[in-house]
Amino acid sequence: MSCLICLRDAGGELYHSKCARQVFGRNAVPSLDLDQAKLQTLALAMAGRATLTGVQRKISLGISVGRGAALHVVGEGGSFILKPQASGFPNVPENEHLTMRMAEAFGIETALCALVRMEDGSFAYLVRRFDRTLDGKKRRQEDFCQLAGLVSRQKYSGSAELCVRIVRRYAAEPLVQLLELYRRLIFIWWTGNGDMHLKNFSILIREDGVPRLSPAYDMLSTRLFLPKDDLALSIGGKRDRFTQKKWRELAAYMELPPSAAARVHRSVATSLDELLAIVGASPLPAADRAAYEKLLRRRAVELTRGH
Repeated sequence: MSCLICLRDAGGELYHSKCARQVFGRNAVPSLDLDQAKLQTLALAMAGRATLTGVQRKISLGISVGRGAALHVVGEGGSFILKPQASGFPNVPENEHLTMRMAEAFGIETALCALVRMEDGSFAYLVRRFDRTLDGKKRRQEDFCQLAGLVSRQKYSGSAELCVRIVRRYAAEPLVQLLELYRRLIFIWWTGNGDMHLKNFSILIREDGVPRLSPAYDMLSTRLFLPKDDLALSIGGKRDRFTQKKWRELAAYMELPPSAAARVHRSVATSLDELLAIVGASPLPAADRAAYEKLLRRRAVELTRGH
């Protein structure tokens, strides 16, 4: 059985104690007393406070600190966000958790996350907020939609080039951060993520007071349930069918050394087997795992051709 945090063998347990400590600050995953019916009621009651966009509900959670730690619903100031199964789109929690684990394996800093079981046996995706400490202290974070001076409904109106300009303007060590952005854009295309809009990129003021890209979040493969889904943000005016020329043009726009951009593409080939192994350890249904593996193999060829 694989740990529902790291997706590595857990010897018959649901979680490694080390993984639980990393995400929850304790050796065991806190209990969660919620089912889908309760969540629907809570989502309606929390409208305007919890983030409820599209079909995927998001519930704010905190940890009680008495005897027997438990995750509980809070209106404001929660340290975690819970995403249960999405109406009309199957296995989104498993999909998002798997994609986040693959992003980490590809060298991308990611938000701490886990899969948890609901009372009805379904999986929900849980992510620890990086803009708050476990004791509720806030850290300053602004997403790219805000930094671009746009309103939320315009989050799909941007481009990779707009993201580049935002990083140049607001992030410290811009060349380092632009190379990280390039790696994330490669991964987003590789995994077929058609929902990485401007609100899914952020600048976070770190503990050292330095503004950098926040850990990656909200990564999943929309191609698993929307087979023809294109990128949310255009690259060089396109949202699909990217050639090596198009990637080189983006790297040149970012003023990345060609050798640095080429290393990112080569790392796709060196990471492929590890990512396929992570897919195999996921609780996604077999048909979805097979479709994801096929997508990864095909696009790995496209991304590494000529590098």
